Amino acid sequence: MGNELTLSTKIAVFRNKEIRKIIHKNEWWFSVVDIIDALTDSEDARNYWKVLKHRLIKEGAEQVVTNCNQLKLVASDGKLRLTDCANTEGIFRIIQSIPSPKAEPFKRWLAKVGYERVQEIDDPELATKRTRALYKAKGYSDDWIEKRMRGIAIREELTDEWEKHGVEKSKEYEILTAEISKAAFGLTPGQYKKLKGLERENLRDHMTDLELIFSMLGEASTTQITKVEHPIGFEENRNVSRRGGNVAGVARKKLEQETGKKVVSQDNYLQNPQNEKLLS
Repeated sequence: MGNELTLSTKIAVFRNKEIRKIIHKNEWWFSVVDIIDALTDSEDARNYWKVLKHRLIKEGAEQVVTNCNQLKLVASDGKLRLTDCANTEGIFRIIQSIPSPKAEPFKRWLAKVGYERVQEIDDPELATKRTRALYKAKGYSDDWIEKRMRGIAIREELTDEWEKHGVEKSKEYEILTAEISKAAFGLTPGQYKKLKGLERENLRDHMTDLELIFSMLGEASTTQITKVEHPIGFEENRNVSRRGGNVAGVARKKLEQETGKKVVSQDNYLQNPQNEKLLS
């Protein structure tokens, strides 16, 4: 939950290796370290990149290094960290300096990923269709996918409002999201992930239907209060986030009282036996 907030780090997969990417200047930028890891199977991809950078500079290819930007991506510990990233053109130049039998298939993969982004800029609906298709391929039901997609839209509306009302830093987005989560579920996103046994995975992709619904209610309520009260700056938005999350928290507790069942659970939607029967 906490890390889909601001800079939306996405995960691409090349031969079972995860490669983080993010939209910057209206195009995909990729984690250089992740790509080195995918191509070389190096035990220390960061050191490999450090050595390669020095070599490129010595060989007169310092422009390749200069064109890399440090962008904030979600790290393995779940926190946003500055990471060397390059766009498609920059990555092509970097992999020319990496001896690997995977280089050619990776170039084809990278070209395809870059082309898909160009298509999505021209027709944003394609991005939504691809997201739906990905969830479907993973085994999610149509009903769950509808909730997840609606949750994404609600999240985007909320972050737009935060930006309009003076929330600027990545850490502030993370804290505000945690406030909503604590009020709605009694857990921060980090605590929630530990409960479900998650590490780098996206929390909401592992939520049950009800967990998604109450997540949406907390964020939609925060958005509505923000639109009415127009809080300015971090502290005022923090107060509104607590109140918006509390709307979902009160509703959750009422449902739990009526049913005698907890909404917050260790269950992963796809691992729920009831859902597995529906998907089989």
